[in-house]
Amino acid sequence: MFKTRPDITRRRILGAGAAVLALPAIGRQLVRPAQAAAPALGPARPTHYRFQLGDFEVTTLLDAGAMLDGPWPVVGEDQPAEKVQQLMHANLLPKTRFQPGFTPALVNTGKELILFDTGNGADGFVPPPDGGWLARMLAPAGYSPEQIDVVVLTHGHVDHIGGMLQDGRAAFPNARYVMGAKEFEFWAATEDRLRKPEGDIENLSARLFATHVAPFAERMRFIKPGDEVASGIHAIEAYGHTPGHLAFHIESRGQRLLLWGDCAHHEVASLARPEWHALFDRDKAQGARTRERIYAMAAHERIPVIGYHTSFPSVGFVDKQASGYRWIPVSYQLDVSSAHKKDPASRPT
Repeated sequence: MFKTRPDITRRRILGAGAAVLALPAIGRQLVRPAQAAAPALGPARPTHYRFQLGDFEVTTLLDAGAMLDGPWPVVGEDQPAEKVQQLMHANLLPKTRFQPGFTPALVNTGKELILFDTGNGADGFVPPPDGGWLARMLAPAGYSPEQIDVVVLTHGHVDHIGGMLQDGRAAFPNARYVMGAKEFEFWAATEDRLRKPEGDIENLSARLFATHVAPFAERMRFIKPGDEVASGIHAIEAYGHTPGHLAFHIESRGQRLLLWGDCAHHEVASLARPEWHALFDRDKAQGARTRERIYAMAAHERIPVIGYHTSFPSVGFVDKQASGYRWIPVSYQLDVSSAHKKDPASRPT
């Protein structure tokens, strides 16, 4: 313990202060004012997040940072706007503005580099400059488009398929492609989709599907729920948002991850009230049933989740509540798993 010296008294401190004040004016001039504040640099955010899952390495990538109107009616379309706004207020969030994630994910299995969804691209739901960032976010994350071996599409909406092309060419020139057979068939019937009003999500997606996905059909593998994309990666049925929407279960050395695509459009509203209708669900009732089933599985099995539209880095856990569910953003849970793998001696006691 530090002890106060007996000779350092209040009188001596006050005396020292008086001596400073008595310095000649020239001495005081040597004490210059602080420099002006540094210039403001503007907001900054991470653009990728990486963690270890067994022998796999998983990276999420930021494709857009737009602030949008909502979350009503994107979530809670069948509810009064005030009800959704009250839920936002209770969770310390803006009532009428939100910033969803748009988050493609890379899984490096050690044998293949697999990309799940391609973001908005130049013509997606959030085009440049506010979105369509995936192509330029790969390099800061340590990758090049040529390294991607497989592109998996969870479904055919514009903000998931828009990045298939870059400047009119295949964005991932060495990749082969995977998509749900049911999903591909739905969007291939473009005439039905194009009858939707201009600006409707199905109209926009059908137009983009024809130019960005259909040309890759010969290089595409069509799968169904339960099929294996690569060793340890299996498709899960998540229909309702679109007719063939798929989620994916990813596992390596007993460590598991759920990539659920668009099973949530807001990490508070979608989970707290899975029964509320989602604006972009084609089948509202089936979409609600899928959310309840997927959330229940994630909560019961306590596995990490990548949610495409949850706030970046879009990785978290699901907790069952008395009514609905709660999203818990990842903190250090996955780092602990990595530390155990690298250094068993680092395990806490």
